[in-house]
Amino acid sequence: MGFLSGGVGYVVPFLVVLTVLVFVHELGHYLVARWNKVRIETFSIGFGPELFGWTDRVGTRWKVSAIPLGGYVKMFGDANSASMGVPEEEIAQMTEAEKAVSFHHKRLMQRVAVVAAGPAANFIFAIVVFAAVFATVGEAITTPVIGQIQPNSVAAASGFASGDVIAQIDGRRIATFDDIVTAVRLNIGTPMTFVVKRDGAEKTLTATPRVTQVTDRFGFEHRYPVLGIVGRAGAHVRLSPPVAVLHAVEQTNTIASTNLIAVWQMIIGARPADDVHGPLGIALLSGEVAKAGLLNLIGLMAGLSISLGLINLFPIPVLDGGHLLFYAAEALRGRPLGPRAQEYGFRMGLAVVLTLMVFATWNDVAQIGPRVIAFIKGFAT
Repeated sequence: MGFLSGGVGYVVPFLVVLTVLVFVHELGHYLVARWNKVRIETFSIGFGPELFGWTDRVGTRWKVSAIPLGGYVKMFGDANSASMGVPEEEIAQMTEAEKAVSFHHKRLMQRVAVVAAGPAANFIFAIVVFAAVFATVGEAITTPVIGQIQPNSVAAASGFASGDVIAQIDGRRIATFDDIVTAVRLNIGTPMTFVVKRDGAEKTLTATPRVTQVTDRFGFEHRYPVLGIVGRAGAHVRLSPPVAVLHAVEQTNTIASTNLIAVWQMIIGARPADDVHGPLGIALLSGEVAKAGLLNLIGLMAGLSISLGLINLFPIPVLDGGHLLFYAAEALRGRPLGPRAQEYGFRMGLAVVLTLMVFATWNDVAQIGPRVIAFIKGFAT
């Protein structure tokens, strides 16, 4: 991707990544809706005015819109792109044929399936990508062996030695060096118990990772716990298709659970929100990763797909998780929430989402201000 330079080197990868992930997410909604005989009026990548599009033989308008920060599938019976139902007076005027293809006239579990299909598609996409990479390029296999102890580190002070094999951390079995990195990164300042194998014997060590500011290979600064150990170089091993799929599912589950734990730690204030990025940060990250090669960009896309699936499952009205929350209430009550309750929920959810976007964008500017300025200048040229 050496042809990408200046602002274009950030804009193009960002738009490619975002377009693919939004398309996958909305395609999940679309396919399950069509399977349940719901008429789809619009499939849009982006919001706002239409840039270009076409209408297929069943009447669905497929389009690309001006604001490339998401997308939507508008189903028959929706009042808007957020899947709010049409007013009751319009419902009363629907014919039986129209009710048969209206999303809001489908059974509860059909609506649940349609809404849940978006996040599910993001997870499936990640699994497919990881499985394809593991079966062709191979999976990076690392052993839980310490190759080097950094001077003046927590590991040096705690008695770790080069050549130690870390077998357990806090009672959890460790299979790869990546398992060690994940466990340490999720630490919030509490002592960790390590079982290491050294010279044929097991030894128990205790260490509390030290929060350190680290600049990653893409130039982004992070603050996270560090133990002070370096692993040995791993090797890429091609996996058979069934094993590749199994490992892909495990990889997706690990990333999802790690992200959820980190988000919870941010919510309770145990972890700084440095890693919360908005469109600017993702654009810069996409550009830097693209420079490292197509395979790296594909890996980033899979990781972001998992994040997108998780975010959409948060129980916030406007997001898929908010709709599922409404459906849970409907299942308990035996009838849907009233239009006013749904409208208030929509407004509060929209306020929460906009607040989070403002916070994430501010976080980008505060952390990587000079890079943002360089990005804008590059785009302008």
